[in-house]
Amino acid sequence: MKKIAIIGAGSCGTALAVALERSREAHRLSLWVHSADVLAGLRKSRENSIYLPGMRISEGTEVTGDLGEALAGAEIVLGVMPSAHARTMYTAILSRLDATTAANAIFVSATKGLEQDSLARVSEVITQIIGQKFAPRVAALSGPSFALEVARGDPTAVVIASGDLEVAAEIQREFSSSTLRLYTNDDIVGVELGGAVKNVIALAAGVCAGLGLGANTIAALITRGLSEMTRLAMALGGRRDTLSGLAGLGDLVLTATGTLSRNRSVGVELGKGRKLREILSQMRMVAEGVGTTSATMALARKHQVDMPITEQMYAVLHEGRAPSAAIRELMERRLTRE
Repeated sequence: MKKIAIIGAGSCGTALAVALERSREAHRLSLWVHSADVLAGLRKSRENSIYLPGMRISEGTEVTGDLGEALAGAEIVLGVMPSAHARTMYTAILSRLDATTAANAIFVSATKGLEQDSLARVSEVITQIIGQKFAPRVAALSGPSFALEVARGDPTAVVIASGDLEVAAEIQREFSSSTLRLYTNDDIVGVELGGAVKNVIALAAGVCAGLGLGANTIAALITRGLSEMTRLAMALGGRRDTLSGLAGLGDLVLTATGTLSRNRSVGVELGKGRKLREILSQMRMVAEGVGTTSATMALARKHQVDMPITEQMYAVLHEGRAPSAAIRELMERRLTRE
């Protein structure tokens, strides 16, 4: 019976804790919680009423605010923190890992974002940090998976990616259940970039919805957005087929159209004319696409990848461009072939 330490108790971390209680393999589960109010609520009622109300965590799952306690004896460390906090968190994790755990554990990232300063994917952050003392085995979990539906037990299919397919296969065995199906992939670059950049396109889809535009516009945006995601992934070493699968197209369709999407919701409010600062000030959950837009734009420029939707979203978020003007510029670009 392996121990899985889940680091982060937002909606996704909580949902994965609930889902792993149903997995085919029996586990010892530990959920590390950062916020004192979330921790108090979980200990009192076994429910995360702030991030995932209505979904209970069983008494068998350890809930703790002590990072060392959560990590002790863990054979799988599942990171579910915002990308902006990934480097700080993995640095803290390294300082609390004992040598045996660090040498043998698999580090699984379920974070869908990019680090703004370094432009690194989170698996790269893990390798940089943990690799200072140990050679970590790393995987990335991604795909179309709203937290509420995962926790509720709606059938969900996702991807577990690692450069070492034996690592991916081990996580596939450990995490899979009758409601959560994992597919393995060795293209960790494509899987992580798909999971991150689809949030940028989802913001744009939300903008279109906020402007009152219809299904024609959203369909075109998703299709051309997928092309952008694919070009960037391939420029960084990912594969086209990965972006046409669950971690690319699947996650993009979900996040760009689903009402549970935080990134789409932010875009909707932008399309209605609200300011970004005002929108974010009223959110406790993180919309990864806001920070990832800057990192994606920087990667596109660095690798000379044409990403017009991303460019317009960057202008709306960070340069004050009106959403309607951004849509007009996309439509009036130089005509070309598909």
